[in-house]
Order: sequence, then C-alpha cells, then structure tokens
Amino acid sequence: MAIKTVGVVGAGSMGAGIANVFALNGYNVVLRDIEERFVQGGLDRINKFMSKSVQKGKMTEEAKQEVLARITPTTDLQDLKDVDLVVEAVLEDMELKQSVFSQLDEIVREDVILATNTSSLSITEIAAATKRPDRIAGMHFFNPAQVMKLVEVVRGLSTSDETVAALKEVSAVLRKEVVEVKKDVPGFIVNRIMIPQFIEAIKVLEEGIATKEDIDKAMRYGLNHPMGSFELQDYAGVDIGFHVMEYFQKEFADNRWAPPLLLKNMIRAGRFGKKTGAGFYDYNQEPAKKEAVTK
Repeated sequence: MAIKTVGVVGAGSMGAGIANVFALNGYNVVLRDIEERFVQGGLDRINKFMSKSVQKGKMTEEAKQEVLARITPTTDLQDLKDVDLVVEAVLEDMELKQSVFSQLDEIVREDVILATNTSSLSITEIAAATKRPDRIAGMHFFNPAQVMKLVEVVRGLSTSDETVAALKEVSAVLRKEVVEVKKDVPGFIVNRIMIPQFIEAIKVLEEGIATKEDIDKAMRYGLNHPMGSFELQDYAGVDIGFHVMEYFQKEFADNRWAPPLLLKNMIRAGRFGKKTGAGFYDYNQEPAKKEAVTK
C-alpha cells in the first residue's frame, strides 16, 4: 500500500512536529485535535519553526507555503477516514490512547497502520482496544521531531513484520535513523536507559555530592552529551519524567525506579520545567545568568 496521506492525532508540541516532518517530506497531512485553539496552536508552531528556517536561508518562503498547504487542520476524527497511516500523539494516558485507537479502528480502512508516538506505554495494551493488533506499533519520534534524527519502531505482542517494515520504510523517507524495539517493554530503548540517569543525577544532587551545574557540566564534558541531565529534564518537562518513573516503578514492580523526593516536591510545587517557567533551573532569571546556566 502506498502511503500518501498521513493522519496525525494531537496537535501539541510532538504532534505538530510530526505533522511538519511528514509535510516537509512530501506527504499530505490531516492534523486533528479536539478543539480549534489546539489545532491552531499546532499550526502556529509549525509556521514558527519554518519561518526560522526561512530567516536562516534554509528554505524559501514559497517552499514554506507549499508545506503548509499540505496540512489540513480539523477537529473531526472522521476526517481521517481516507488516510493511509495514522500517528497518534495525544497525552501519555492509557485510557485516552485506547479511546482514540478504538475510534480510529472504526473510521479508517482495515489495511491502515495505527502508530502511537508514546514514549513508554505498552503498545500491546493500546492495540487491545482495536480489532487490528497486527497493524498497531509504536513510532516514537523525539522532540523536536523536525530536528531529532531518531525514530523507535516498537513491536507490540501481535505487531506483524509487514507493519514494522512499512514504518521503517516511511521513516527512511523522512530521513530518520530507525531502531527496532523487538519487545514491548516500558521505556523501549532510549527512556529505559535515560530515566535511570535522571534518577541518579537527582540523587547525586540530593546527597550533596555536587551542584546541579557541575553535574550537568560533567555530563556535557565527561560523556559528551549535548545537554546535562537537569537541562534535559527541564527541556522535556520534569512532570513527564516524574510520570514515566512512576509508570516504570509500577510495571517493573521495583522501587529503584521510584521518583526521588526532590522531584516529588517539585511536582507538588508545580515546577514543571522550562516551558512553564521553572524546573531544576530558574528560567525567569536575568538573561546573563540564564546563559551561564544553560550554555
């Protein structure tokens, strides 16, 4: 089956980025969210991202308009009835995802693959809400999707080889590097390895071994990571990391995955990261100090 039109469900930061990636690579996209303001927010993110590319001379204004013309916004899930592939990017909530997949299962053609951008939830459990578990898989992009090169293609218990091959082929067209996750386990590859680093970084800070600035410096210059552990947690949102840790703790039945007390208190205080003003660092401080922290 030739994939020409892609449905993206969820127009938040990840959904908008994924829609932009597909449109940039020649696909027609139907971008859906539950309210017009959310859809418009997604379109604004896409426009802002490409406007920066125009300013830097990486694309022309004409090319930007052509990409935008490939994206059809909607609040009606029924408008995805003729798409050839769906990528879901709604909130990391199993009940919500199952509801979306159950509805999509009744709307799209039987041959259409339904992929989820979940970063850690069970593909098998999501697929259980449909009558096509063989055509359900994870297609996990990283933020920002337009820039980050990796896609994790994740098998559920019943995902077919044909489904995996099709998603790998699409990812290649998107000029992404693909890794196949052969077992449906929490966190897949990247988060399975990254979350313990986050937990240990917080514990090193809690125990007074080093400051967060020096811990981040050690990660950047000792391991050649582009961002330190605390910078990365702030960028992604510490609330997201907190919920992933709780999910891992439950799924693995192992308290080693439990969120550290400092992180719990930050969640209680509403410190959710850079996008909302403050996380481990104070991003509302004066510019000179902010640059010193994040450089």
